[in-house]
Amino acid sequence: MKSKTILPDFLVKKGDAYYCRYGDFYIDPLYPVKTAIVSHAHGDHASPGHLDTYATPFTVAFMQQRFPKYTREAYTIKPFNQSWELNEVRITLIPAGHILGSAQILMEYQGVRYLYTGDYKLQEDPTCEPIQVVQADVLITETTFADPDVVHPDPVEEIRKLNAINGNILLGCYTLGKAQRITYLLNSYCPDKVVLLHHRMTMAHRLYDEYSPVSLHYKVYGRKDMKEGPANKVYLVPPLTFNSYFRATNVTRVFASGWARLQQHNDLSLYISDHVDWADLLHYITLVKPIEIWTIHGDGSKLKIHLQDQIDVRDIQSVTMIPATA
Repeated sequence: MKSKTILPDFLVKKGDAYYCRYGDFYIDPLYPVKTAIVSHAHGDHASPGHLDTYATPFTVAFMQQRFPKYTREAYTIKPFNQSWELNEVRITLIPAGHILGSAQILMEYQGVRYLYTGDYKLQEDPTCEPIQVVQADVLITETTFADPDVVHPDPVEEIRKLNAINGNILLGCYTLGKAQRITYLLNSYCPDKVVLLHHRMTMAHRLYDEYSPVSLHYKVYGRKDMKEGPANKVYLVPPLTFNSYFRATNVTRVFASGWARLQQHNDLSLYISDHVDWADLLHYITLVKPIEIWTIHGDGSKLKIHLQDQIDVRDIQSVTMIPATA
């Protein structure tokens, strides 16, 4: 049986993007390019100005709202699990479970399957599509929390801690994905709490109202909402607003994140992350069954040591393009 030839430069780091010369496209570029495939709509992955952007329906909808000067013709909507080709590379978007519309990008070329995860999580999150597992020869994985010391707790148990707080809560969280997940968790497991929404989060929530499989219950914040009526409000605010309210009184300050540094100086920790922790990363590797692992977005050194006698692990930035004449 002929062994598969994995091309070490199939995907390489090129500035703030990942480039596939065999298909002549970029993944998650942060500068204008001819052809971009965008894994999801977070700002560190989605940017404007490309001649053609391939992405899932929700990702395109969010980008159109966020970058209104770019016409609909700049986007090509690709539903999950519907393959297409760019040059000779066959591409399929697979649900990543990170936020609504987030996609892993499966690339097939010369019989080899390369799976770019983007950001992903295995924890249950009814606000978005659950992660879908496919097997691949090369797993190109984020390593945001690739550390044996990182353990993400059950998000339901974390959110239930807010039930013990008698008073209003100022809750910092990211605007897209995290805020909608927190709203759903509060609606489901803290039913006596009223969710108030910072105006900068309105667009994302309303798009979730249109695309998400679950209903979210919230009210856009008004000036008197935290001062009048029962003290059972949870006011969701973006990070910059949360930081500017560091002297806020008569509220309990919490921030929803997997990062320990973002829990410091708050009144209560709230470890809710939209990325895989160490255990989920290792579990996902067993499901995908890769021959090689290429790491991105974080530090993969501990993963490399852990798997050194089992699977070849390398940082994708350690390889440059091989000349075509080589």
